[in-house]
Amino acid sequence: MKAAYSLRRRLLFWLLISTAIIGTLALADTYREAVETSNIVSDRVLAGSALAIAERVVVAEDGALEVDIPYVALEMLTSAAQDRVFYRVDGPPGAFITGYQALPVLKETKGDAAVFADDVFRGEPIRVATLERSASTGIRSVPFVVTVAETTIARRQLARAILFRSAIRLAFMIAGAAVIVWISVTVALRPLYKLRDAIGERSPDDLHPIEQSVPSEVQPLVDTVNSFMVRLQSALEALRNFTGNASHQLRTPLAIIRTQLALSARAATLPEAQDAALKGDQAVAHAERILAQLLLMAKIDAATAKEALAASTIDIAAIAQEITGELIPQAAEAGIDLGFEGDGHAMIRAEPLLIGELLRNLAGNAIAYAGKSAEVTVRIAQDGETVRLEVEDNGPGIAPEKLDAVRRRFSRGNDTEAPGAGLGLPIVEEIANLFNATLTLSTAVSGKGLKAAVAFAKVS
Repeated sequence: MKAAYSLRRRLLFWLLISTAIIGTLALADTYREAVETSNIVSDRVLAGSALAIAERVVVAEDGALEVDIPYVALEMLTSAAQDRVFYRVDGPPGAFITGYQALPVLKETKGDAAVFADDVFRGEPIRVATLERSASTGIRSVPFVVTVAETTIARRQLARAILFRSAIRLAFMIAGAAVIVWISVTVALRPLYKLRDAIGERSPDDLHPIEQSVPSEVQPLVDTVNSFMVRLQSALEALRNFTGNASHQLRTPLAIIRTQLALSARAATLPEAQDAALKGDQAVAHAERILAQLLLMAKIDAATAKEALAASTIDIAAIAQEITGELIPQAAEAGIDLGFEGDGHAMIRAEPLLIGELLRNLAGNAIAYAGKSAEVTVRIAQDGETVRLEVEDNGPGIAPEKLDAVRRRFSRGNDTEAPGAGLGLPIVEEIANLFNATLTLSTAVSGKGLKAAVAFAKVS
């Protein structure tokens, strides 16, 4: 038996796992956007500082470029994170004018717009802005390049702060969702608890359908349980009837046995004792036959699915010929002419032992009821995709109005004194149904007697 698990915990687990995965992806995207936002904000200040420096570059009387660094432009880059600021100014053709000469300069510019990039300076990550401008002498323009950079401590702290706040909000959201799911599942499971209590309070004999109100998702399960209980109720009723009928059928031979034993004990002569013993032995044989049929019936009722799965391809012609040969002595003792008709192989899908029992019951019934000097024929006939096992006799047969009744358990088709319990044909029909075959009862071709035919699907 598999261990039980909590539906509430399983739902909560999958909710947390899925939310954690989605949350991780959302945090990664949030961090990316935080970095971009921080760069956009800080880059504007960095570009403003570069522009302020560029506006202070002038051409001296000797034609060289001079710059008066406005330190206010650099102070605007400072922050609580204590970022450090670097700058440099280069004239044509790449001549260094002032600032940090080792500071990286971006090679590609975009006209009047500043360009930005991440780099490393003195072992620290920096953000670099390069701006290309020109100073006019009235006669010509002298191009120059202003580069401003700052460390990225403040940017990283801003991105981390945004990420941290987003993570806190996500954690609260997951916790809130978990609480909501826990409460919602608890409320949603209440009908199932009521269903459990309603079933638990029932007595073992109460198999009427469950009428408890349940969610629509659970209703198919309740319908299945109700259907099962209906079938179980029918099976129990059939079992009670079967047990009652079986006890009634066994009571008669047992009473005969006791009577004959008492008569043999009081017999005055040996022949009288032998006669009582013989009748008692016949009653024992009759009881033994009834018990064998009851056990076979119980086996069919209890192991139907198993026997069907165990079916294999068999030659029913060979089985029928072999069993017919086994029954010839019994038929001869009863004064019956038993024969077999059929040529070649006839392949069907079935279980050999049960097919043997099916044929023994059909042939046994014919031998028991056809009467002395009667003829009984076991026949295998093939027609297209069908294989028929037929047992035909020319005895008194069964009245047409009783052909349906003899299919029921403990029902007999005539008032003969031949021993029997009325289980032969029901056993035949249940074995036939087990392998998707059909039993047909009709008057023999000669117009006298009974013909029982079981039609199977032919296997190529």
